[in-house]
Amino acid sequence: MTSTTQDKAPEKKGLKKNAARISVSALFWIAVWAIASYIVGYSVILPSPLDVLGRLLALITDGAFLASVFFTASRIVIGFFAALVIGVLLAAACKKSRLLRTLVSPLMTVMKSVPVASFVILALIWIGSKNLSVFISLVMVTPVIFVNVLSGIDSCDEKILQMARIYEISPLKKLLYIYLPFVFPYFRAGLVISLGLCWKAGVAAELIGVPRGSIGERLYFSKIYLETADLFAWTIVIILISVAFEKLVIFAFDKAYAKFERT
Repeated sequence: MTSTTQDKAPEKKGLKKNAARISVSALFWIAVWAIASYIVGYSVILPSPLDVLGRLLALITDGAFLASVFFTASRIVIGFFAALVIGVLLAAACKKSRLLRTLVSPLMTVMKSVPVASFVILALIWIGSKNLSVFISLVMVTPVIFVNVLSGIDSCDEKILQMARIYEISPLKKLLYIYLPFVFPYFRAGLVISLGLCWKAGVAAELIGVPRGSIGERLYFSKIYLETADLFAWTIVIILISVAFEKLVIFAFDKAYAKFERT
């Protein structure tokens, strides 16, 4: 048996144990949910897991399901990646200019502190409801990425930077081989935080603005018509999409960075 195979064996066992723990935990909470639903006795208040599963299957087979998912997901993804670009560029610019840093930092603090509902109302006045989730995702994610990337830039070893200046290392090499290794852990931490945040904020914004054809609209109608099983089913859909998006983005960035380190 090769050393590579021996290394992979414990890893596979660890993954299996982790999957087993997650499965047992999920089954436990589903059982608690089923018992609580039985005790309550009113599906309007707390539907059973079977009722929610039935509605989930019905929603998936509905022709409007994919259209609603695409409407919301596409806008949240656009807002998220726009925020990544803006946050990184602003952080880099603030490292170069103390004046810009002084001007931008209070704005980022405001963006982190102001409730989502306030931004939603302003966005409805400024841009309407159709692209509401793009704006809200951008506003929620930008300060997180900005703060984390700027912290990573500030953490760079000053002695290494002085050495780079002495040996006249090009800005591109300085970016790739000095700044990037320091910044990436901070950037990744910001990603983990903002990936879940953008979905929660984006869907919450749609629930207030009710853009036509969105997941937020479907949640709003579930509330209006007291279709609690639909509300649970759509919540499960949002969680699944959010988790899948988070895993995909983190995996892609980790793979890209690992490939960069090898080369």
